[in-house]
Amino acid sequence: MKLRYLGWAGVEIDYEGHTLLIDYIRDTSSILSDVRFPEPLRQGNATAALVTHLHSDHADPAALATALADGAPVFRPEATPGSGDDLKWTAKAELQFRELKINTRITRCWEWQDVGPFKIMSGPAVDGLGDPQCCWIVKAGDKCILHAGDTINHGYWWSLARHVGQIDIAFMPINGAVVTLPHLQPSSPFNATMLPEEAAVAAHILGAARVVPVHHSELNRPGVYEEAANAIERLCVRAVELGVTPVVMKNGEWISLS
Repeated sequence: MKLRYLGWAGVEIDYEGHTLLIDYIRDTSSILSDVRFPEPLRQGNATAALVTHLHSDHADPAALATALADGAPVFRPEATPGSGDDLKWTAKAELQFRELKINTRITRCWEWQDVGPFKIMSGPAVDGLGDPQCCWIVKAGDKCILHAGDTINHGYWWSLARHVGQIDIAFMPINGAVVTLPHLQPSSPFNATMLPEEAAVAAHILGAARVVPVHHSELNRPGVYEEAANAIERLCVRAVELGVTPVVMKNGEWISLS
């Protein structure tokens, strides 16, 4: 199994000539950036894609329509209930998935499914802004990875560890963002994604051999979306203290789990 960091929360998995994408985006306007993220290895022929939730910095239907093979599935969590402001951060992706006629499949936690050579399972996660979210566990051959999306810290880590068994590498959000938005008032002073120390502890509880920081360094807007300071350094220090190897990847960089 080979893994590539595609920027922000995006990860590409390459195994036996097949590509699986997780939270791949091409439109970076959602993170107020003009950075260009790498394209998948097999553009137009990816086997499947996974999205942890439908915020536009994690779900980009137009990018997936270009990246996926014809009819390839996109596995996703359930739709956000409610109306009006309840749907503010998910309505765009829902509409685009329908307009582009993408083969989306809603998944339930703890159920394993097979897609190509990959065995996948969605697990519990908790969104800091209140929308349905999941983490993803992917197995290929004798290797296993976990992608935590942009979850806040929660109490499912032990259950995930028991349910999944070996986790070779965990991709964990670390920017600990404090968010102030007009439709979420009064605002919360607490972090809406994991702090770097929380990510290190979660990886430790999961029994992950390595932890890769994701969801950081691109979107610091004081008063609106404030990222934790020195997040990468803080993750690395705490991970080493806990016996987990931190692996800091650059956009487009590959790592092999062979």
